[in-house]
Amino acid sequence: MLDSLLWLWVAAALVSTAYVAWDAWQFNPEVPVMKWAFVLVTLYAGPLGLVLYLLSCKEPYPGTHDLFIRPMWKQAAGSTMHCLAGDATGIIIAAAITTSLRLPMWLDSISEYAFGFAFGLLVFQALFMKSMMGGSYAKALRMSFIPEWLSMNTMMGGMLAVMVILMSWDMRAMDARGIEFWVVMSFAAIVGGVVAYPINYWMVDKGIKHGMMTRKQRA
Repeated sequence: MLDSLLWLWVAAALVSTAYVAWDAWQFNPEVPVMKWAFVLVTLYAGPLGLVLYLLSCKEPYPGTHDLFIRPMWKQAAGSTMHCLAGDATGIIIAAAITTSLRLPMWLDSISEYAFGFAFGLLVFQALFMKSMMGGSYAKALRMSFIPEWLSMNTMMGGMLAVMVILMSWDMRAMDARGIEFWVVMSFAAIVGGVVAYPINYWMVDKGIKHGMMTRKQRA
């Protein structure tokens, strides 16, 4: 019964991700980095990612995206999705490798933190956002470091708690070749996003970090 529910969750996540990818790239005028962010987050969060995309980012009518995303909670959601897509992707990749190598839990956690932070900062923040920060990759790194560090710490705290609890409860989740691992990563990403939302809300409100954006804002 449990295995059937796990496979059902994975199937729902894949269907949700397919829809978000199709709609985001074909119709929604969000900036490309946010398209990728919502696709990745929906892959991890399944139907919850789809619901968040519909409520916070998908414009109801053509030409209304900028107005639709203006509320602060949606701006903060965009910031959190950007963080979650980069950091969670790095953490999941690292976890798949370290659990396969049977590393000690403390070394596993350090590796996941380091790779998650590096992937989020170097790729999703500095690389994808450098055009908004003057076109310089080095400048984008400097401007992104503190916001990324704050966001990463809260998100990693939420993810790590879920991973430790669920992987201790079912040791099969330590093996990246099994569906249990990927479902645990899915639940960990959801909790990590929830925990990281308040700090992202604060940073967007204070102008420290960007929120949701439309394509025309980059012109």
